[in-house]
Formats: sequence, structure tokens, C-alpha cells
Amino acid sequence: MNEQWLTLAGRRLLPVVQGGMGIGISAHRLAGTVARNNGMGTIASIDLRHHHPDLLARVEGTRDKAAIEAVNLIALDREIRAAKALADGHGLVAVNVMKAVSAHASLVRQACESGADAIVMGAGLPLDLPELTAAHPNVALIPILSDSRGVSLVLRKWMKKGRLPDAIVIEHPAHAGGHLGASRIEDLGDGRFSFDRVLTECREIYASLGIEWARVPLIVAGGIHRHEQVKHWLGQGAAGVQLGTAFAVTEESDAHPAFKEVLATARPEDIAEFTSVAGLPARAVLTPWLKRYLSRETALQAKAKVRQCLEGFDCLQACGLRDGVARIGQFCIDLKLAQAVRGDVARGLFFRGRDPLPFGERIRPVADLMRYLLTGESPADGPDAVDAADATPVAIA
Repeated sequence: MNEQWLTLAGRRLLPVVQGGMGIGISAHRLAGTVARNNGMGTIASIDLRHHHPDLLARVEGTRDKAAIEAVNLIALDREIRAAKALADGHGLVAVNVMKAVSAHASLVRQACESGADAIVMGAGLPLDLPELTAAHPNVALIPILSDSRGVSLVLRKWMKKGRLPDAIVIEHPAHAGGHLGASRIEDLGDGRFSFDRVLTECREIYASLGIEWARVPLIVAGGIHRHEQVKHWLGQGAAGVQLGTAFAVTEESDAHPAFKEVLATARPEDIAEFTSVAGLPARAVLTPWLKRYLSRETALQAKAKVRQCLEGFDCLQACGLRDGVARIGQFCIDLKLAQAVRGDVARGLFFRGRDPLPFGERIRPVADLMRYLLTGESPADGPDAVDAADATPVAIA
């Protein structure tokens, strides 16, 4: 099936990575299934209590940040162990931790202690990741960056600490979903984010630093939805590709069926860019809530003021709504993403990439998606979805 492999943490993987998607879109079922099919599956670490009714009940009505963070660490531990069990020794199970999250350090430590094979970090420069994982040297470390300047900075800083990334995800902000790696919406299409340009400039950076090209593999992310693209970028020097939205709409995605339908049926004109409360550009489906919010955004920003966190969670290090930062988003992102994972189409925030999906509006198993990306073989339409526990893993050779 495949003539090129992605080597991470001493393992040979299929060159297809599933991106982390929160809240709770990529939890143990999706990540474990991708790993079981010899890829790298990724659990999104933020606020996983929403998949555990007993943990939700434990903090119902509380505004105790420490208590909420404690149950989220328990939830993360459960999800990692469940994903590893489902993977059954295949692939890798990674955990995505957003640098912008206030509890990022404790989430990284918990992920390592619970047996995660890799830590993926974006939404900010992960300059402290080597220190946070020092007690777990066998855990692969994978920053998410968008241009060669970020790559150069991270490599130079980490080299001073005696550590190199095990891989780097290069995410194109003009195509990806969720939070995007540009400082402003106007910058999303900047030429410095071109995969061709980043790959070329990174070759020069690696050479100048004395790093062999294969030592720190680059994984391109954003806009990948066809076999031909996978074949092209692997041929251009990328070691792998990462997809988010295409995995979010698989049979094994941990999201509600209504969430999958919203993403799968969205047309190009239904997808919008806006500024998140985290201060980063973001891309999502124009659902009823997002339409209303964007129509009122200017008025809400004019009324911005410092206030208590609506959820008592203080999930972000910097939050436009809580901190009264008028130039960025004015909504509670934790609340909106939690509503989305429950399938609340009217009120939720549904992050999505800009590009078409490999199977259009069809919801297919993970194995079908990975096979198509690597071979171009598209499954026949029909009600023949395979249960994750019984599916035959995608062969590695």
C-alpha cells in the first residue's frame, strides 16, 4: 500500500496523522482507531470531562478552578489508557496540548504519566516543552508551526537545551480549521505559509544548523483531502500529512452525529474566519450562533470589560471576554465548544477546515479514509461501515 513511512518514537507509521480537535472531538475512540490502523492518532486534551458523566457530576455547579482542572486530568488519563487499549500496540497515541491553555503544563505532565507516546503543541510557541517532559525522554515532542521563522526559532532554542523535536507539523492557516497560525485574519494567505516555500526554507535552516533532513520530519497540515495531494507532498520532502476535519466526520470520531453532519454538509460559503477569544484567527462553520455573534461582534467589543470567567474555569491564559480585550473575541469558547460536541447545532461553535472532504457528505470509517489517502482507492457508497473494534487495520506494507 505504501512506499514511504513516517518514523516517530522508534516506530514505523503510515504517513497519515490525525490532528487534535477539542473539545472532545478527538478523544480515545478516534485516536485509538487511527493508531490501530498504524497511523498517529491524537487526543485533544482540553476539557475532556464532557465525555465522562461522573466527572461532570462531580463539579456540577462549582466555580472551583482547581476542582475542574483535577477532573479534567482524570478524564485525560482515562482517554489515553482507553486509546492505547484500542490501538492494541499499533501506531502511536499522541496528546495535543494548546500552549494558550492555562493548564498546559499540568496537561503535558499528565499525558506523559498516563502513557502518551507523543505530545503535540500549538497555539503558541512551545519553547518550554523540553523542560516539561524532561522526566519522560522517550515521549516524542512535536511542535505545530506555520512558517520557517517559527521552525528556526524553535530549533535554535531547543538545541540549546540539548533536545530536537521528533517531528514538526507545518499547518497552513489559509486552509486548516480551528485556531490558526497567523497573527491576523489578513495574514492567513501570506506567501510565507506556502508548503513549497516552508519546505525549501527549512532545508536551508536544517543545513545551516547541521541537522539531517530526516532527523526532524516535517508533516504538512491544512487543505489535504485527496490522494494526489498526499502523493505530491510526500514527493516534495514532507514525511507525512495531517488532517483534522476529515477525521472528525469518520464513523469513529468521538463527536455527536449532529456535529459530523454540520461539518460534512457545510458549503464553502458556510465557512467563516473570525478572531477567537484566544486572540488567534479561527475558522468555523457559520451556524446560527456564529452568525448572530459575528453580526454583534463590533457592539460586543465596544462593551468589553474585565469580568469573572463565566464557567469558573479560566481555561485560557489570555481570554478576550474575561480580560476585557476589545480587539478580539467576546464569547466563552469553552461553553461553545462543549455545546458543539454534544451536537447543539443552534448554539455550538463548529471548527472546520476550508477545503472539501474526501468522501463529500458521506460518513466513513477511519480505515476507508486512510486507505483512500494512501492509495486513491475510494470505497463504494453504501451502509457498510465497520465497527472500530472489528475493523481490519490498514496494512503497513
